[in-house]
Amino acid sequence: MSRLRWGLLSTARINRLIIPAIRASARSEVTTVASRTRERGETYAAEWNIPRVLDSYEALVGDPEIDVIYIGLPNSLHVEWTVQALEAGKHVLCEKPLALHVEDVDRIAAAAARSSRVATEAFMYRHHPLTHAVQDIVRSGRLGAIRSFKGAFTFALSRDNDVRLDAALGGGSLWDVGCYPVSYACMLAGVPPVEAFGWQQRSASGIDLEFAGMLRFADGSVAQFDSGFTGPFRAEMEVVGRDAALRIHRPFRTDDMSRLSLTRGDETVEIPFPSEPSFAGEIADMERVALEGTQPRVTLADSRRTIAAITALYQSAASRQVVTLELARA
Repeated sequence: MSRLRWGLLSTARINRLIIPAIRASARSEVTTVASRTRERGETYAAEWNIPRVLDSYEALVGDPEIDVIYIGLPNSLHVEWTVQALEAGKHVLCEKPLALHVEDVDRIAAAAARSSRVATEAFMYRHHPLTHAVQDIVRSGRLGAIRSFKGAFTFALSRDNDVRLDAALGGGSLWDVGCYPVSYACMLAGVPPVEAFGWQQRSASGIDLEFAGMLRFADGSVAQFDSGFTGPFRAEMEVVGRDAALRIHRPFRTDDMSRLSLTRGDETVEIPFPSEPSFAGEIADMERVALEGTQPRVTLADSRRTIAAITALYQSAASRQVVTLELARA
């Protein structure tokens, strides 16, 4: 096998960003889309020039002509279809969050081990040269000992019927966008947090419209972040060391406005990084995984760590108390 045949599980809006990335990649092609209704699937396939249409998710999972399944369903459906796809012998790229409970990440890991296939969470920023530049600077020691991570991801969500407003579907700003600064801080810290504290402003439907949280790591460094559906667009991270601070503008979905700068004393310098389309790296990562047998950049251990932190933050917000995370399996 020299090329990956991708199947899209649903006609989700996020597909519009994934399809061009797959088509631009040298070793991948979009061959099939599955929809719950034949009419909708055919309309979508015609719009996006996809050769094959299947009229159920089950048909896609069982299709022997598919190598990788991309899952862009609502959050509450990620685990069910990831496990089914793995057990049918497919690799899986699943949108974040991979799961809503750490136990479900363990279910996915067990299914992946049984099938000798890989499931990975679609945090596209993890694969971008901007993120690699940040990791290199932090590891180099140029910032000194890291003391804090600060992040934000907010925007105004105006569609009343959006699935992200539905608690039953795993909605909420922390699951949708707050997961980015949380995962970013955990990535750079390299270890799970030991304590979490959160505050939320909830909607009538029971989801968090706004969330503010803190995580403490074993070395004493602290992550602070906020997320929300009610404010202006903000996407940023800052890494503060004893000697310098690194600011990342638009770190989560890179574009021409993304910037990286380092401040030491009164001097701020821009740090260059290679340009690359936002979603190209995660497609190339799956190609290496499926065709060369490498490990994915976003491992299930990474996903488990992030999801453990998020669930602890929600527990804290509900109880209004600091929550201690269990580290034995993180």
